[in-house]
Amino acid sequence: MFAGDSPSFEASQFLLAALDQASDAVAIIDHQGMVVRFNAAAERMWGMPAAEILGRDAACLGLDLSQRHDRTTPSAPADGTEVRADRNREITVRRKDGSLAKGALSLSRVEVGGAVNTMMFVRDITAEVNRRERLALMSMVADRTNRAVVVTDRNLRILYTNAAFAGILGYSPAEARGQRAIRLVAGRYTDRRTLARLRRLAETDDGGEEDILAYAKNGDEVWISTTINGVRDEQGRIKYLFALLTDIGETRQLRSLQQLILGALADELPLAEIATQLCRRVEILAPDVVCSVLHVDDAGLIHPLGGPSLPEDYSSALDGVAIGPEVGSCGSAAFHGKAVLATDIDADPRWQPYKTRPLDVGLRACWSTPITAKDGRVIGTFAFYFRECRGPSRWHQRIVDACTHLGSLAIERQEARAQIARLAYYDVLTGLPNRSHLRGLISEAIDACAAGSHVALAFLDLDNFKDVNDTLGHSAGDELLVKFAQRLRAKIHAGDILGRLGGDEFVLILPNRDATEAALVASSITESFDTPIRIATRQVSMSASIGISIYPDSATDIDTLIQQADAAMYQAKRAGRSTWRLFSAEMNGLAKERLVLSAALRSAIASGGLHLRYQPQIRTADGTIHGVEALARWHDPVLGEVSPAKFIPLAEENGLIEQIGLWSIREACRQMAEWRESGLDIPCVSVNLSPINFQNGNLAVAVAETLADHELPPDVLMLEITESVVLNERAVAIETMNAVRKLGVGLSLDDFGTGYSSLSRLAQLPIRELKIDRSFMRDIERDRGARAIVTTVVSAGQSLQLSVVAEGVETDGQRALLAQLGCEVVQGFLYAPALQPAAFGRWLLEHSAARAKLLLEGIDQSLTQSSLSPIGAGLA
Repeated sequence: MFAGDSPSFEASQFLLAALDQASDAVAIIDHQGMVVRFNAAAERMWGMPAAEILGRDAACLGLDLSQRHDRTTPSAPADGTEVRADRNREITVRRKDGSLAKGALSLSRVEVGGAVNTMMFVRDITAEVNRRERLALMSMVADRTNRAVVVTDRNLRILYTNAAFAGILGYSPAEARGQRAIRLVAGRYTDRRTLARLRRLAETDDGGEEDILAYAKNGDEVWISTTINGVRDEQGRIKYLFALLTDIGETRQLRSLQQLILGALADELPLAEIATQLCRRVEILAPDVVCSVLHVDDAGLIHPLGGPSLPEDYSSALDGVAIGPEVGSCGSAAFHGKAVLATDIDADPRWQPYKTRPLDVGLRACWSTPITAKDGRVIGTFAFYFRECRGPSRWHQRIVDACTHLGSLAIERQEARAQIARLAYYDVLTGLPNRSHLRGLISEAIDACAAGSHVALAFLDLDNFKDVNDTLGHSAGDELLVKFAQRLRAKIHAGDILGRLGGDEFVLILPNRDATEAALVASSITESFDTPIRIATRQVSMSASIGISIYPDSATDIDTLIQQADAAMYQAKRAGRSTWRLFSAEMNGLAKERLVLSAALRSAIASGGLHLRYQPQIRTADGTIHGVEALARWHDPVLGEVSPAKFIPLAEENGLIEQIGLWSIREACRQMAEWRESGLDIPCVSVNLSPINFQNGNLAVAVAETLADHELPPDVLMLEITESVVLNERAVAIETMNAVRKLGVGLSLDDFGTGYSSLSRLAQLPIRELKIDRSFMRDIERDRGARAIVTTVVSAGQSLQLSVVAEGVETDGQRALLAQLGCEVVQGFLYAPALQPAAFGRWLLEHSAARAKLLLEGIDQSLTQSSLSPIGAGLA
């Protein structure tokens, strides 16, 4: 309706009635700017009734309706009126309730008799704008995601692709649009059955997902995970197909490869089986290749590990081939330490001696990459054979990068296991069979002994070995043992077996020798020691006491045979040493001696005849004292100095070892309290315990009482255990160890690396410290095997946040190398032997004074340099 009454003719009334019923909002504004007409659609658009608008200034509509001549089109009707019309423009309307609506505004201005009236038409485009903004947002999001988005029609012709599609497959939206999706991304080795499954999944309500090998624009292989869904029309028919593509080459396929091999390593599968699994998995990820893994030993010889798709006779022919600059792709890669590509095996000069069999089975090219150890050694090769003359793709390179790392882990683990296994059965110092291995060798010799034949068993003990250790040091003692073993080897025949029990004790197995023949061998050995040996700059005399027992004359079982040879050896020592003795039925000297030794040991324990000596443990970082190790010693008035290697095993046999262990804890704590009272700052004392101590469930109670008696905090005490604690009575031992650790007392795993327990067991033990056995120190500077074991132990300790202590350090070179490897603490003759308490106190004061002197000298040197500098001179 109009705000005021005015006469009109019938056509005008009809036009106004039509405007009132129009679906677009219509408002008429007179020449004074007042709203004079406001239809029902306008009421809906502004959310206000006409009564609140009519007669008010048009500004109440919230719009700028000023004249815009640049956007109007004039016209001249026949009746003389002038009309100007604004083209459509988008506006925002704020409704009465505060909500917003979008509209397309058109203005028509009609001039009649000099007065201008304005007709305003507004079409509600809120839904259209929202839809347009939503599409723009969806397009922006699609282009920002790292997953490729593809929309096709029902015939798989591409209608839309996002930016990620171009990033993954190389096709721009313009290149992809109109192409058939399968023809665009599928290639020679794309699984057609998988494509068919995807199409069937698209027909289902829920769609589905498949992994598939696709090909990019440049020909590179790309593993993608494809999730596909169908979009249906009103009749339920598939109208569009919507797919999300994810590059899973690294995130899924390579990770699954890594998980497969790491799982195989955790399961401790054989190396060849792991290599075969690796090859088979890789040939699934890259169907266009044939895979091969080779091991390169320390001598530079090739040994096939995995290559299930290669001809067996070809792999066998490679076994034992030496690497070299012209030895195919693998031998050349191992020789040069870098990848080697032969794009044409038939024409490549490096392949001429080896090409026939690969060519026979259709292999035309080979790309081989060296597998290197942590120390830079080439320990293997990983190769791809191709069925056409070509080089690797980017996907191939990514696979090889992952596989060479996995191959290195597997081969190095195998090398470490082989080294540990060798250490379990062979003596590290001499390379001879050790105690664990000798029993089996004796049994084999007895089983092979024919009726009427004999087997001689000789025990040899190096005379006066302790004197050499005490006077010249452990390095000299080790050198003496090695040369002693070399002399023995020179005097035995093929088929004879020489082994080392430990310490200065050796065993000689002589098959098919009776007493007379064994005596001749013993005499020859004794005479061979008449010539001294040279150790460093000194001539050192060498002799041995030998005891012999004969199978089956002396005994028919291994244990008795061993006991008798041991008894005969002790009798040879009593006879003045440097001689030999055959066991006889009357011989019971060993039993008597052991009775005497056992009685004396019991007396020493009861009367305080044992004492502790203390060897310092020094931090490699700054030379400060880390702690001390308390070592039990026994000097008998009659027997003299008795080696711990003799009285500790005897104590274990006689049930005295537990008393010695508890006494050692009490005495070490008493001494620590005394040192603390006198002002000596010693952080910690380590005490050696026997596995038998950890079979006592009351050990933790006894330790707690001892600490309380001497008012010591628990962290000053470290109890050293061996791997046998875990291997024997494991459940009881672990329970006791946990009880000790709950007190706050530390546990140290002594002589780690000499046993045969798995490195993985470390994580299960409540220990705080690892000790590397001194046997590894002798050759650590020049023997890669010893250094590899030490590196493994240090790395294991660091990964489990354990302190690592190296025993038997005697040179600055050893200390420097250990520090470089990350070993935190060292002990050995480099700093001091095991000392009596008073001597240790003096040593500690001297060591502290020496460190303070070095510190002051460093400060003085810094001050001197500062005073001589230009700034210092200027200030002066």
